[in-house]
Formats: sequence, C-alpha cells, structure tokens
Amino acid sequence: MTRDGWLVVAAVILLAVGLVSYWRWPSRAAALDCPPERVVLDDAGVARCGDGTATTLPAGQALTVGQRVPFSKLSADDLAILPGIGPQLAAEIIAARDAKRGFCSWDEVDAIEGVGEARLETLRQLAEIPFCDAGL
Repeated sequence: MTRDGWLVVAAVILLAVGLVSYWRWPSRAAALDCPPERVVLDDAGVARCGDGTATTLPAGQALTVGQRVPFSKLSADDLAILPGIGPQLAAEIIAARDAKRGFCSWDEVDAIEGVGEARLETLRQLAEIPFCDAGL
C-alpha cells in the first residue's frame, strides 16, 4: 500500500474513534439522581444523594454541584469566590450586611457601590436571600 493509502486508512480510523467518543463519552446523563439541594458529601468527601437533612456543603462545593448559596450567611472568603466579587468587594458587602444586620432583598445588595446590574444578576443566579433576617 502506498503512503497516501496509509494516510487514508489512518484518517478513517481517527474519524471512527472520534465519532464513537463523541457519542459515548462523556455521558450527558446526570451523575447523581437527585436535585442539587439534596447533594451531600460523605466522610470520604464523595458527593452522593442525601435525605435533605444533612449538613450543608461549603459554598465552593455547593456552587460546584449546582446549589444556590445563602447570600446573607457567606463569609468574606466565600463571597470572594463568586464570579465578579473579589476580596475588596466582598469586604464591602460584609460591611454593608453587618451595618444592616442582614439583607432583606436584592435591592439592598444593589445599593452597595461596586455591585452593578450584571453582578447583581449573577449573584441572583448563584445565591439566595431566603428570608429577611434583619432581626437576628
């Protein structure tokens, strides 16, 4: 067989391997058969479906598995890992939260200098303010 023939055979084999890989891997099926709010870590640090009464995941891990985090309870380090929030803005958010004794709405977060419309929309997608905890 000539050099061109071998190149055609190699190209066909690579194309076949690529198509099989595309159809079979990675799987588009969910890794866990439960909603994100039920995901817990076991003692070995492996994510599994829980009964919903387990302790909550740390913010970084919760975001990784698709959970929304409680915005009014995040530490400065946890806030800093959110997209568009760095250490300086995290400190400003903490100061505003402490001054108000918690956030009751996203409008209060929007009033903080440095939180614009785009950041606020990102925060709404990743975090929640489940209830007004200003009395705590």
